[in-house]
Amino acid sequence: MLSHEEIEERLAFARTVVEDAGEIALRYFRQPIEVENKLAGAEFDPVTRADREVEARIRHQLGGAYPDDSIIGEEEGTSAGSSGVAWVIDPIDGTRAFISGVPAWGTLVGLMDGARCVGGLMHQPYIGETFIGSAAGAMLHHRGEHVALKARAGAQLSDAILYCTHPKHFETEADLAAFYRVAEASRLYRFGGDCYSYCLLAQGQIDLVIEGGLQPYDIIPLIPLIEAAGGVVTDWDGKPALSGGNIIAAANPRLHVEALEMLNNV
Repeated sequence: MLSHEEIEERLAFARTVVEDAGEIALRYFRQPIEVENKLAGAEFDPVTRADREVEARIRHQLGGAYPDDSIIGEEEGTSAGSSGVAWVIDPIDGTRAFISGVPAWGTLVGLMDGARCVGGLMHQPYIGETFIGSAAGAMLHHRGEHVALKARAGAQLSDAILYCTHPKHFETEADLAAFYRVAEASRLYRFGGDCYSYCLLAQGQIDLVIEGGLQPYDIIPLIPLIEAAGGVVTDWDGKPALSGGNIIAAANPRLHVEALEMLNNV
């Protein structure tokens, strides 16, 4: 088991790594770039050189510094290690936003110690923001300033701001209907945001994020940030969100219960 000091040391190093890799992403952002589709047929799951090169840089640097740790990445899969510690990488979460020129994408890196996610980062290089979460707290690093983050402890569903990346990601009509039950009960709901929505939840700007069809690397790095800011993130059964799927993140425990009950039509 990693000590508090070891976790913070790894996260500090990971911050330098993701901020370095962000320069690669910026070379391609808002520039002509070839986009491949990872899915056959009419479905569209884009990937670009930026995704692959960012992940390759992060894997190389983390693997060099911690050769016994496992690395799990969206584009290159799993490199097994022996330490019981794993890094989870989504090189560009929000590739659709990336290829559209919208700065709602980010690079995600999560730190797993056994079955626990003990730290996570999101770096948005175009805006120049890095969000970090661990037991030490939730922090935003932006242009030399370091700001502690706190989700809205008093938010309730009737005055909540809710975000969802896209309703198409819900796999069934029942899931979509459940989402709209909560959305219509909120004060305001909007679509878009990808990983950036979760960071804004930790910052107290957004109160709920409800998603469908997430992969583990989409959510694992964001869990420590949300929890450190006072929020709650689970699947729709109220279980740990580590496996992805249908996810709900809420600014406080009471709001989480309120929204979760409505999702499940309790």
